[in-house]
Amino acid sequence: MIKPQWQALISQESKKDYFQTLTAEVAKQRAAGITIFPSEKDVFNAFNYVDLSDVKVVILGQDPYHGEGQAHGLAFSVQHGVKVPPSLVNMYKELVTDIDGFNTPKHGCLTSWAQQGVLLLNTVLTVQEANAHSHAKLGWETFTEKVIGEINENNKGCVFILWGAHAHKKGKAINQDKHLVLKGPHPSPLSAYRGFFGCKHFSQANEWLAQHDIEIIDWALAE
Repeated sequence: MIKPQWQALISQESKKDYFQTLTAEVAKQRAAGITIFPSEKDVFNAFNYVDLSDVKVVILGQDPYHGEGQAHGLAFSVQHGVKVPPSLVNMYKELVTDIDGFNTPKHGCLTSWAQQGVLLLNTVLTVQEANAHSHAKLGWETFTEKVIGEINENNKGCVFILWGAHAHKKGKAINQDKHLVLKGPHPSPLSAYRGFFGCKHFSQANEWLAQHDIEIIDWALAE
């Protein structure tokens, strides 16, 4: 179930021309037999776990994984039973060195983070199978910029974790007097060696939350 504040925002945006054009195009492609990830029921999955005012951490991804069974609407996360993708492997490597007692799980399902208040948000919410960035520029960026803007304005204070140039751009307007903004290279194998490893963003996020009397995130992932 989409949380109430997000439901109100989605409802408001859905009346706008850009959103209607976007959803009509995605529906048309699905109807034409093109495989789109994630499934229709999971497109807004990130908004099912934590409402706008309760977000503690935002981790910003780009577009969903484009392999069979991977994407389920949470950035960087994959379903149980699916091989852990390379970017998430690198996130786990960083967690092992950053968070005491973190044990690398055998799965890539990050639902427990979402349940604790981590908004795992991709800037584009759909993609064609085996065709990365195929739904960039359809209009999702307008919607997710609105989401980021609403958090910036109406959340009492949270941590934004922005990895890679794409995410950095999205974070330009965030009020850093109110929110903590952590920037670094993307965890992809193409860029992780440029400073993602050793960034300590997970522990820095928890330090900030603790300083602001907000319950910290348990980054551990049970098997």
